[in-house]
Amino acid sequence: MTIIKRLSGLIVGVISFIVYMFTIAPSVIQIDPGELAAAQALPGIAHPSGYPLFTVIGYLFSLIPLPFTTIFKMNLLAALWCSAGVAVFVYTVELILDNLDKFASPVKSQTKSPKGKKKEQKEPAKESAATIEIPDLKKYLTASASGFVLAFSKTYWFQSTSVEVYSLHSLMIIITIYFLVKAFIAAENEFRNWYFFSIALALSFGNHMTTMLILPATAYLFFLKYKFRVDSFKKIGKMLLVFFPVLAAIYSYLPLRAAHNPLLNWGNPVDMERILRHVSGKQYQVWIFSSFDSAKKQLNYFVSNLPQEFSVALILVLIGFATLFFTSKRLFTFILIAFITTVFYSINYDISDIDAYFLLAYVCMAFFSAFGILKVFQMLKDVKLKYTLPVSLVVILVFFQGFLTINKVSQTGNYIFEDYTKAALNSVEKNAIIFTYQWDYFISPSYYFQFVDGIRKDVKIVDKELLRRSWYYNQLNTTFPGITDGIKPMIDQFLEALKPFERGEEFNSQLLENLYRRIMTELITTNIDKHDFYIAVELVSNEMQKGEFVLPQGYTLVPDVFFYRVVKGNGEEYIPAEDPDYEIRIPAKKNYYIDFIKNVCGWMLVKRALYEMQFDNVSRAKVYIKKLKQNFPDHQIPKGLAEVIEK
Repeated sequence: MTIIKRLSGLIVGVISFIVYMFTIAPSVIQIDPGELAAAQALPGIAHPSGYPLFTVIGYLFSLIPLPFTTIFKMNLLAALWCSAGVAVFVYTVELILDNLDKFASPVKSQTKSPKGKKKEQKEPAKESAATIEIPDLKKYLTASASGFVLAFSKTYWFQSTSVEVYSLHSLMIIITIYFLVKAFIAAENEFRNWYFFSIALALSFGNHMTTMLILPATAYLFFLKYKFRVDSFKKIGKMLLVFFPVLAAIYSYLPLRAAHNPLLNWGNPVDMERILRHVSGKQYQVWIFSSFDSAKKQLNYFVSNLPQEFSVALILVLIGFATLFFTSKRLFTFILIAFITTVFYSINYDISDIDAYFLLAYVCMAFFSAFGILKVFQMLKDVKLKYTLPVSLVVILVFFQGFLTINKVSQTGNYIFEDYTKAALNSVEKNAIIFTYQWDYFISPSYYFQFVDGIRKDVKIVDKELLRRSWYYNQLNTTFPGITDGIKPMIDQFLEALKPFERGEEFNSQLLENLYRRIMTELITTNIDKHDFYIAVELVSNEMQKGEFVLPQGYTLVPDVFFYRVVKGNGEEYIPAEDPDYEIRIPAKKNYYIDFIKNVCGWMLVKRALYEMQFDNVSRAKVYIKKLKQNFPDHQIPKGLAEVIEK
């Protein structure tokens, strides 16, 4: 049994890793992986809160001479983190099951005092479902099965498919819980484990600030053990003396690296003001606790998504929830506090990619599933069958959970973001400037392909939204020297007006907006003679339609292959474009991000065909429509254009 105890978590982790390898992404996928992979490989500083632990470990891992591309190595590391998290989770469940009596509430009895008054006395906990001896084999089977419940839950599994901070975050938060449980069950005079917990907590904070969501549950266990006494707060002080130096050492990476002006230098945290602004994620705080309607929407999403999250294993979670409530109130309360804290915070964060913020809640549900599995073992106990029936049932449930989840998370063969980014970069002229805010589909992947793989480093991509941030102008000057030289006085004026806004002081919103709009326009004026200038479709469809962004006088837009090209004149002169000979591998899976790329590509092919028809270039128009039909057959062709092309 000792060997099983030592290897159970490792075995579950290895099996999980093998399964994860069948779903891992071969390249970048949507949202942040491109930027995060670049931050690790360069190394640089990623978006708030900077994720220094994630960045440093990723950089060291990227140096290992494995026979893979850098992006695949970073994706592989994410799978390793998640697999390790599953292994630690199994050992944590075993630790809890081995020490259920430590979570049992003492039973109070009443005796009479010498004067005849009743007096309460504490007695050892009576034997109950929480303190009954659980056979070792049952413990290991329970812990292992619940580990698979977590491993095959949708959001947790998805973190293993590509480079993301939440893969390491999942591991660190589970390690933190492990040491928290060890500290709680230890003898009252044995404080060593609380120091280990403090180190784990600091490391977890060094990766992601949502580690704070475990603090209320931590406080519950700590004061349950030590009560509200002066000595308890002295103990907290000792823990903080360990916690803060470790945390400070990790975050010292940010100013040290920023001082070297890396290519990716989000926030430029070179001084205390900028460090605090970056680490706190101040620019994202506008989306936190924004409105009741937003919280309601996110809560509805969380609840409605649970069947997809755990599929059939949700039955085990619900059984475990009820079982633990009746058998161990203290352990139930601890897990419930962590669950409620996570859900409450996350539903009040108004972002679209919210799933990963519920990860701690899903870990809590996996803990509940362990007691659901234990209950199944107890309910189906049979002398003849022994463990055969309950084990078979649990195995079937976990298998079907994985079977039903795999297609939802698998990123195998997903090259659409790589293909789109490379094709878009290769479609423009040498030293061109691309003005866009397609972060999730193009800008984030471009950080990796340009600065790590060295593809079309001559192309200068300007993020329209980041022009609102003071630090971004420093990064632009580092990555693309010279493109802001012509508007430096205007930028200086804008940065001065921006200071009170970034500090949370009173600011002139009208002045800021006017300067921001002028910067966008003048960026074209001062560069058009030196660089071909391209504007992405979202700016044309949104900001230009609303009048928030205008071209310099005397210029117009011509649809090119992926972008609109800025040209002199009123559009009467024909401007040629390359053939759309790019190849984009479109996965069978559909989601918002994949559909966006398909729509952008289809839209620009139609626009270019219409442009060709303005100059009676029917043969050229047919080239673009042919590409549209081959690659994006679902995209609608305007009726008039279709009729002309078919003649």
